[in-house]
Amino acid sequence: MKMRFLLSLFIIVGMNLSAQTITPDMLLGTWIPKKGDSHVKIEKIGSKYFGKVVWLKNPYEEGTTDQDVDNKNPDAAMRNVPILGLRVLKDFAYEDKGIFKGGTAYDPNNGKTYCGKITIIDMDHIDMRGNICGLGFLGRTETWTRYTGN
Repeated sequence: MKMRFLLSLFIIVGMNLSAQTITPDMLLGTWIPKKGDSHVKIEKIGSKYFGKVVWLKNPYEEGTTDQDVDNKNPDAAMRNVPILGLRVLKDFAYEDKGIFKGGTAYDPNNGKTYCGKITIIDMDHIDMRGNICGLGFLGRTETWTRYTGN
């Protein structure tokens, strides 16, 4: 009797975990990239998803009280824009089954923009993939964790 109860309980719990419904708006919120030195808030504007830097571990230029700026940007007009508040994810569209494509990811650490793909793993984790546009095999994927603080 105990064995049947335990087996039934495991089956029910397993079904609930595997039946988690993924919706596009699960992407909304603040995420911590793998390095942990920034937080990116993902918002929906129209039907597309965008992300901007809302927290930096080191928001100032090294050795100064000046805000850290996007000094590696290939566009000279953008090199004085603070990284805090910078939109780094643009134009992601929901495809299906927790996958977002068609957007770009900008890395202020090197000034490069990559084609991107976001995959919802679960409520608290996403895989962010950036690759050289047109060469999907040349890139990297890292898991981001949902920020749960205030």
